[in-house]
Amino acid sequence: MRLRFTKMHGAGNDFVMLDATRAPIELSGEQLRRLGDRRFGVGADQILLVEPSPRPGVDFRYRIFNNTGDEVEHCGNGARCFVRFAREHGLTAHDTIRVETMNRVLELQQQPDGRVTVDMEAPVFEPAALPFDPVGLTPRIVNGFELWPLPFGDGRAVEVAVLSMGNPHAVQRVDDVTAAPVVELGALIEAHPRFARKVNAGFMQVVSRSEIALRVYERGAGETLACGTGACAAVVAGIRLGWLDARVDVHTRGGRLTIEWAGGGMSVLMTGPAETVFEGEIEI
Repeated sequence: MRLRFTKMHGAGNDFVMLDATRAPIELSGEQLRRLGDRRFGVGADQILLVEPSPRPGVDFRYRIFNNTGDEVEHCGNGARCFVRFAREHGLTAHDTIRVETMNRVLELQQQPDGRVTVDMEAPVFEPAALPFDPVGLTPRIVNGFELWPLPFGDGRAVEVAVLSMGNPHAVQRVDDVTAAPVVELGALIEAHPRFARKVNAGFMQVVSRSEIALRVYERGAGETLACGTGACAAVVAGIRLGWLDARVDVHTRGGRLTIEWAGGGMSVLMTGPAETVFEGEIEI
């Protein structure tokens, strides 16, 4: 099979974009892994497949696959790249686009400065939504919000805030995100038996009430340069815990994201860059 693709990134989180709006594209796990391979394929954190949506009032549907071939629910940086991809390839001329993912309908808006704002919908805090098993654990309550102890078999434990942004997140606060053991500890958190479908592990350093530094060990992908849903989860957790204000700049290794949340059942808004790197064709 010969595929035409576009390579994009959002704050360093990179994607292979595929247009399946005119004809369906069915890829095996092996083919997806080949596309994501940085030596033998195109190379990306994730592959994003754009399709028409059967739902009234929704412009498109897209599916997201990790470079391991596994399908995942949601990706904020991918959502921003999707908007630019759709506009650059003539799939739409609208500045505002509604798109269906595995478990949500998102509203995305192209800004005049080229950045893209994504309505990420409201966070979900019920443990069953991740799912997270809290049985036998006693959380520490900070500002009315739970910090859950997460023990490891070697006697160590960390405190995490757990929530869903359409995908599961466990966020911890660290003093220095640069020195945090993201790869080692992130892998342990990702595969912790308390999370039946695994989890994205966030490491957040609070710089001020309007600024954080963040690294995320993503489920199925390892540490990435940026994670949009991880940035949203970190800011929401920080607001619930009383550490952050309603608008926060998130500094990732790949660039800056701006997250806004008014609390309660309100949607989280994420604004950030989306860039085209190159286009090409590959035989897979």
